[in-house]
Amino acid sequence: MNPQIHGVSMLKPFILHNPTVKPVALVLDSPHSSPHLPADMRSVLSEDELRDGEDLFVDELWKEAPHYGAALLVAGFSRVYIDPNRHLSDIDISMLDACWPHECQPSGKASIGKALIWRALDDGRPIYDRLLSVEEVAQRIANYAAPYQAKLAALIDNIHREHGHCYHINCHSMNAVSGKMGQGGAGIARADVVLGDRDGSTCEADFTAFVAAYFKDLGFDVKINDPFKGVELVRAFSAPSQGRHSLQIELNKRLYLQADGRTPSPNFEKLQQALTLLTAKLVTYIASKSA
Repeated sequence: MNPQIHGVSMLKPFILHNPTVKPVALVLDSPHSSPHLPADMRSVLSEDELRDGEDLFVDELWKEAPHYGAALLVAGFSRVYIDPNRHLSDIDISMLDACWPHECQPSGKASIGKALIWRALDDGRPIYDRLLSVEEVAQRIANYAAPYQAKLAALIDNIHREHGHCYHINCHSMNAVSGKMGQGGAGIARADVVLGDRDGSTCEADFTAFVAAYFKDLGFDVKINDPFKGVELVRAFSAPSQGRHSLQIELNKRLYLQADGRTPSPNFEKLQQALTLLTAKLVTYIASKSA
């Protein structure tokens, strides 16, 4: 039975898929692939409309990673309810019915409606027709975003302690063309793959180059830090000089979804196999760093 807060059933904040073979110094996380909405969402949009903000099936694309020794962490709640890939103090104060009484560290994401709690979808549709209370925002943080971030931090810490280093892949997908509230503005066609290392600050250059070369060899158009550099989950837990390396991978949804944006295309399995092979190659790459 799910726990309840004020009579509202809660979802699990995360699902952890542990390695099924000898663990390696690799952890993957998929913070945006869950379609599940807590009952207190109270959006003006339908559940299907809200899925436009979802990184559909990204956890499925990477699901074989534990069979190669990697841990795979997946959020149990929708990102449009609260986005765990944001600083917990990245509050869009325009959404609140009262002053926020805690620390506030705006990242600028509020300008496109995508701070810790989203105000609008990529195409500009507003998610709420109401203001949110301070209490409900605080509960979303405490019950969902904070536990997810804490679990990812603990995974990375434990792997680093065990191996002396840790490689982290932050797994995402992106719309084929940016919308009104998209990064950089509307109407921008996205590359097949965008890698984000926050301008080289979150992982060793060789790691980014290795992953980029893999996708380019498959014939994919690859961009680095354009337009997505990586947000909180690669920033917060990375320290390359200490052997903590984090890289964001954004996959274009056109690579694996049909035009309806909901259904896997015939290319889904092919991309899944490519990501499984990448995982295997990453394990070899990491082993070379340990030699």
